[in-house]
Amino acid sequence: MIKDAEAYCSDVRTAAAYISGRIKGVMPEICIVLGSGLSPLTSLCSDVDELPYSEIPGFPVSTAPGHKGVLFTGTLEGKRVFMMSGRFHHYEGYDTSVCTFYVRVMALLGVKTLLLTNAAGGMDTEMILPGFMIITDHLSFHCDSPLIGQNLDMFGDRFPDQSYIYDREYISLLEGCAAKLGINISKGIYAYSKGPQYETPAEIRALHMLGASAVGMSTVPEAIAASHSGIKVAAFSCITNLAAGLSSGRLSGEEVIEYANRASDDSCALVREFIRNI
Repeated sequence: MIKDAEAYCSDVRTAAAYISGRIKGVMPEICIVLGSGLSPLTSLCSDVDELPYSEIPGFPVSTAPGHKGVLFTGTLEGKRVFMMSGRFHHYEGYDTSVCTFYVRVMALLGVKTLLLTNAAGGMDTEMILPGFMIITDHLSFHCDSPLIGQNLDMFGDRFPDQSYIYDREYISLLEGCAAKLGINISKGIYAYSKGPQYETPAEIRALHMLGASAVGMSTVPEAIAASHSGIKVAAFSCITNLAAGLSSGRLSGEEVIEYANRASDDSCALVREFIRNI
Protein backbone atom coordinates (compact mmCIF):
# COMPACT_ATOMS: atom_id res chain seq x y z
CA MET A 1 0.00 0.00 0.00
CA ILE A 2 1.31 3.44 -0.94
CA LYS A 3 0.80 5.52 2.19
CA ASP A 4 3.00 8.44 1.16
CA ALA A 5 3.08 9.03 -2.59
CA GLU A 6 5.65 11.82 -2.32
CA ALA A 7 8.11 9.63 -0.38
CA TYR A 8 7.53 6.66 -2.71
CA CYS A 9 8.16 8.80 -5.81
CA SER A 10 11.26 10.25 -4.19
CA ASP A 11 12.60 6.72 -3.68
CA VAL A 12 11.81 5.91 -7.31
CA ARG A 13 13.73 8.98 -8.48
CA THR A 14 16.70 8.06 -6.30
CA ALA A 15 16.85 4.52 -7.70
CA ALA A 16 16.44 5.75 -11.28
CA ALA A 17 19.20 8.32 -10.84
CA TYR A 18 21.54 5.67 -9.43
CA ILE A 19 20.89 3.26 -12.31
CA SER A 20 21.23 6.04 -14.86
CA GLY A 21 24.60 6.96 -13.39
CA ARG A 22 25.81 3.37 -13.69
CA ILE A 23 24.66 2.71 -17.26
CA LYS A 24 27.13 2.92 -20.12
CA GLY A 25 25.87 3.91 -23.54
CA VAL A 26 22.32 4.43 -24.73
CA MET A 27 19.53 4.09 -22.15
CA PRO A 28 17.35 1.04 -22.95
CA GLU A 29 13.67 1.48 -23.77
CA ILE A 30 12.91 -2.23 -23.33
CA CYS A 31 12.81 -4.20 -20.09
CA ILE A 32 12.64 -8.00 -20.04
CA VAL A 33 11.74 -9.86 -16.87
CA LEU A 34 13.53 -13.19 -17.04
CA GLY A 35 11.23 -15.94 -15.82
CA SER A 36 12.38 -19.49 -15.10
CA GLY A 37 14.54 -20.90 -17.89
CA LEU A 38 15.49 -17.54 -19.38
CA SER A 39 18.71 -16.84 -17.50
CA PRO A 40 20.85 -17.95 -20.52
CA LEU A 41 19.52 -14.90 -22.37
CA THR A 42 22.05 -12.70 -20.57
CA SER A 43 24.92 -14.62 -22.17
CA LEU A 44 23.42 -13.99 -25.62
CA CYS A 45 23.71 -10.22 -25.20
CA SER A 46 26.69 -8.03 -26.03
CA ASP A 47 28.04 -5.10 -24.00
CA VAL A 48 26.60 -6.61 -20.82
CA ASP A 49 26.79 -4.82 -17.47
CA GLU A 50 25.54 -6.19 -14.15
CA LEU A 51 24.05 -4.23 -11.29
CA PRO A 52 23.05 -6.28 -8.21
CA TYR A 53 19.70 -5.30 -6.73
CA SER A 54 21.43 -4.96 -3.36
CA GLU A 55 23.33 -1.93 -4.70
CA ILE A 56 20.26 -0.10 -6.05
CA PRO A 57 18.65 2.23 -3.49
CA GLY A 58 15.15 1.13 -2.59
CA PHE A 59 15.27 -2.21 -4.42
CA PRO A 60 14.06 -5.18 -2.36
CA VAL A 61 15.95 -8.47 -2.19
CA SER A 62 14.82 -11.32 -4.44
CA THR A 63 14.55 -14.51 -2.35
CA ALA A 64 12.71 -16.90 -4.68
CA PRO A 65 14.70 -19.97 -5.86
CA GLY A 66 16.50 -19.36 -9.14
CA HIS A 67 16.09 -15.58 -8.95
CA LYS A 68 19.61 -14.16 -9.10
CA GLY A 69 18.79 -10.61 -8.06
CA VAL A 70 20.70 -8.70 -10.75
CA LEU A 71 19.72 -5.98 -13.20
CA PHE A 72 21.51 -6.55 -16.50
CA THR A 73 21.89 -4.09 -19.35
CA GLY A 74 23.07 -5.08 -22.77
CA THR A 75 22.39 -5.23 -26.49
CA LEU A 76 20.08 -7.97 -27.74
CA GLU A 77 19.24 -8.30 -31.43
CA GLY A 78 20.49 -4.77 -31.99
CA LYS A 79 18.31 -3.26 -29.24
CA ARG A 80 19.43 -1.92 -25.88
CA VAL A 81 17.61 -3.79 -23.11
CA PHE A 82 17.28 -4.04 -19.38
CA MET A 83 16.97 -7.61 -18.09
CA MET A 84 15.59 -8.31 -14.63
CA SER A 85 17.17 -11.54 -13.41
CA GLY A 86 14.86 -12.06 -10.48
CA ARG A 87 11.53 -10.50 -9.61
CA PHE A 88 9.71 -9.86 -6.35
CA HIS A 89 6.63 -11.74 -5.14
CA HIS A 90 3.92 -10.99 -2.63
CA TYR A 91 4.54 -14.42 -1.05
CA GLU A 92 8.06 -13.30 -0.12
CA GLY A 93 6.43 -10.87 2.29
CA TYR A 94 6.49 -7.81 0.06
CA ASP A 95 3.58 -5.46 -0.46
CA THR A 96 2.64 -5.30 -4.14
CA SER A 97 3.75 -1.65 -4.24
CA VAL A 98 7.21 -2.97 -3.32
CA CYS A 99 7.01 -5.83 -5.84
CA THR A 100 6.34 -3.27 -8.57
CA PHE A 101 8.84 -0.64 -7.43
CA TYR A 102 11.17 -1.61 -10.28
CA VAL A 103 8.37 -0.98 -12.82
CA ARG A 104 8.09 2.62 -11.65
CA VAL A 105 11.86 2.99 -11.85
CA MET A 106 11.87 1.61 -15.40
CA ALA A 107 9.12 4.06 -16.38
CA LEU A 108 11.15 6.97 -15.04
CA LEU A 109 14.20 5.73 -16.98
CA GLY A 110 12.20 5.92 -20.20
CA VAL A 111 11.27 2.27 -20.73
CA LYS A 112 8.44 1.99 -23.27
CA THR A 113 8.08 -1.80 -23.49
CA LEU A 114 7.91 -4.38 -20.69
CA LEU A 115 8.16 -8.06 -21.64
CA LEU A 116 7.00 -10.22 -18.75
CA THR A 117 7.74 -13.94 -18.71
CA ASN A 118 6.89 -16.57 -16.12
CA ALA A 119 6.48 -20.25 -15.36
CA ALA A 120 2.86 -21.24 -14.83
CA GLY A 121 0.55 -24.15 -14.22
CA GLY A 122 -1.67 -25.07 -17.16
CA MET A 123 -5.32 -26.09 -17.23
CA ASP A 124 -5.34 -27.78 -20.63
CA THR A 125 -4.90 -31.49 -20.02
CA GLU A 126 -4.11 -32.04 -23.71
CA MET A 127 -1.07 -29.76 -23.64
CA ILE A 128 2.33 -31.36 -24.13
CA LEU A 129 4.65 -30.08 -21.42
CA PRO A 130 6.52 -27.83 -21.41
CA GLY A 131 4.38 -25.51 -23.52
CA PHE A 132 3.83 -21.80 -24.07
CA MET A 133 0.91 -19.41 -23.70
CA ILE A 134 0.67 -15.77 -24.73
CA ILE A 135 -1.16 -13.85 -22.02
CA THR A 136 -4.06 -11.92 -23.52
CA ASP A 137 -5.74 -10.92 -20.23
CA HIS A 138 -5.68 -11.79 -16.57
CA LEU A 139 -7.79 -12.49 -13.50
CA SER A 140 -6.61 -10.32 -10.60
CA PHE A 141 -9.30 -11.18 -8.03
CA HIS A 142 -6.69 -12.48 -5.58
CA CYS A 143 -4.17 -9.71 -6.24
CA ASP A 144 -3.66 -6.88 -3.79
CA SER A 145 -3.53 -4.01 -6.28
CA PRO A 146 -0.22 -2.13 -6.37
CA LEU A 147 -2.33 1.01 -6.85
CA ILE A 148 -3.98 0.86 -3.41
CA GLY A 149 -3.27 3.94 -1.33
CA GLN A 150 -2.31 7.38 -2.53
CA ASN A 151 -2.24 7.65 -6.30
CA LEU A 152 1.10 8.28 -8.01
CA ASP A 153 -0.10 11.19 -10.13
CA MET A 154 3.25 11.51 -11.88
CA PHE A 155 2.64 8.10 -13.48
CA GLY A 156 -1.09 7.77 -14.14
CA ASP A 157 -4.75 8.34 -13.30
CA ARG A 158 -6.48 7.31 -10.09
CA PHE A 159 -8.78 4.89 -11.95
CA PRO A 160 -6.84 3.47 -14.91
CA ASP A 161 -8.65 1.56 -17.63
CA GLN A 162 -7.71 -2.12 -17.74
CA SER A 163 -9.31 -3.08 -21.04
CA TYR A 164 -6.04 -3.51 -22.93
CA ILE A 165 -3.26 -4.17 -20.43
CA TYR A 166 -1.57 -6.62 -22.80
CA ASP A 167 -0.85 -4.75 -26.02
CA ARG A 168 -2.82 -6.20 -28.95
CA GLU A 169 -0.03 -5.59 -31.47
CA TYR A 170 2.44 -7.36 -29.20
CA ILE A 171 0.08 -10.32 -28.82
CA SER A 172 -0.04 -10.69 -32.61
CA LEU A 173 3.72 -10.20 -32.84
CA LEU A 174 4.44 -12.93 -30.27
CA GLU A 175 2.09 -15.26 -32.13
CA GLY A 176 3.87 -14.54 -35.41
CA CYS A 177 7.31 -14.98 -33.86
CA ALA A 178 6.35 -18.36 -32.44
CA ALA A 179 4.98 -19.49 -35.80
CA LYS A 180 8.17 -18.42 -37.58
CA LEU A 181 10.27 -20.38 -35.08
CA GLY A 182 8.02 -23.45 -35.19
CA ILE A 183 7.14 -23.08 -31.51
CA ASN A 184 3.69 -24.36 -30.56
CA ILE A 185 1.99 -21.60 -28.59
CA SER A 186 -1.53 -20.87 -27.39
CA LYS A 187 -3.25 -17.71 -26.19
CA GLY A 188 -5.14 -17.42 -22.95
CA ILE A 189 -6.02 -15.78 -19.67
CA TYR A 190 -3.58 -15.91 -16.75
CA ALA A 191 -4.96 -16.12 -13.21
CA TYR A 192 -2.99 -14.65 -10.33
CA SER A 193 -2.58 -16.54 -7.07
CA LYS A 194 -0.85 -15.11 -4.00
CA GLY A 195 0.96 -18.32 -3.03
CA PRO A 196 3.35 -19.57 -1.90
CA GLN A 197 1.19 -22.68 -1.57
CA TYR A 198 -0.09 -24.12 -4.82
CA GLU A 199 -3.78 -23.82 -5.56
CA THR A 200 -6.25 -26.50 -4.52
CA PRO A 201 -8.07 -28.59 -7.13
CA ALA A 202 -11.30 -26.76 -6.20
CA GLU A 203 -9.64 -23.40 -6.84
CA ILE A 204 -8.34 -24.59 -10.20
CA ARG A 205 -11.82 -25.78 -11.22
CA ALA A 206 -13.25 -22.39 -10.27
CA LEU A 207 -10.56 -20.45 -12.13
CA HIS A 208 -11.01 -22.62 -15.21
CA MET A 209 -14.78 -22.02 -15.13
CA LEU A 210 -14.01 -18.28 -15.06
CA GLY A 211 -12.00 -18.63 -18.26
CA ALA A 212 -8.41 -18.97 -17.05
CA SER A 213 -6.00 -21.20 -18.94
CA ALA A 214 -2.94 -20.82 -16.69
CA VAL A 215 -2.20 -19.83 -13.11
CA GLY A 216 0.84 -18.39 -11.36
CA MET A 217 2.15 -16.17 -8.57
CA SER A 218 3.61 -13.21 -10.46
CA THR A 219 3.17 -10.93 -13.49
CA VAL A 220 -0.24 -9.41 -12.71
CA PRO A 221 0.89 -6.74 -10.19
CA GLU A 222 3.69 -5.76 -12.59
CA ALA A 223 1.34 -5.57 -15.56
CA ILE A 224 -1.07 -3.36 -13.60
CA ALA A 225 1.74 -0.99 -12.52
CA ALA A 226 3.16 -0.88 -16.05
CA SER A 227 -0.24 -0.12 -17.53
CA HIS A 228 -0.75 2.64 -14.97
CA SER A 229 2.67 4.05 -15.96
CA GLY A 230 1.91 4.08 -19.69
CA ILE A 231 4.28 1.21 -20.53
CA LYS A 232 3.24 -1.23 -23.27
CA VAL A 233 3.12 -4.80 -21.94
CA ALA A 234 3.73 -8.14 -23.61
CA ALA A 235 3.72 -11.39 -21.65
CA PHE A 236 3.97 -15.12 -22.11
CA SER A 237 4.01 -18.12 -19.79
CA CYS A 238 6.07 -21.26 -19.99
CA ILE A 239 3.59 -23.93 -18.93
CA THR A 240 5.73 -26.23 -16.81
CA ASN A 241 3.09 -28.41 -15.16
CA LEU A 242 -0.60 -29.17 -15.05
CA ALA A 243 -2.39 -27.30 -12.28
CA ALA A 244 -3.61 -29.04 -9.10
CA GLY A 245 -6.07 -31.89 -9.61
CA LEU A 246 -5.36 -32.27 -13.33
CA SER A 247 -2.70 -34.96 -13.02
CA SER A 248 -1.93 -37.82 -10.68
CA GLY A 249 1.40 -36.38 -9.55
CA ARG A 250 2.24 -33.98 -6.76
CA LEU A 251 3.22 -30.40 -7.55
CA SER A 252 6.75 -29.28 -6.72
CA GLY A 253 9.07 -26.35 -7.34
CA GLU A 254 11.71 -28.76 -8.60
CA GLU A 255 9.37 -29.91 -11.39
CA VAL A 256 8.70 -26.31 -12.41
CA ILE A 257 12.41 -25.54 -12.69
CA GLU A 258 13.13 -28.81 -14.54
CA TYR A 259 10.50 -28.21 -17.21
CA ALA A 260 11.36 -24.50 -17.52
CA ASN A 261 14.95 -25.51 -18.21
CA ARG A 262 13.79 -28.01 -20.84
CA ALA A 263 12.00 -25.17 -22.61
CA SER A 264 14.90 -22.74 -22.20
CA ASP A 265 16.10 -22.81 -25.81
CA ASP A 266 12.63 -22.08 -27.17
CA SER A 267 11.96 -19.44 -24.50
CA CYS A 268 15.17 -17.59 -25.35
CA ALA A 269 14.54 -17.89 -29.08
CA LEU A 270 11.03 -16.46 -28.71
CA VAL A 271 12.27 -13.50 -26.70
CA ARG A 272 15.05 -12.80 -29.21
CA GLU A 273 12.68 -12.94 -32.18
CA PHE A 274 10.22 -10.64 -30.40
CA ILE A 275 12.93 -8.10 -29.55
CA ARG A 276 14.26 -8.25 -33.11
CA ASN A 277 10.85 -7.29 -34.49
CA ILE A 278 9.58 -4.57 -32.18
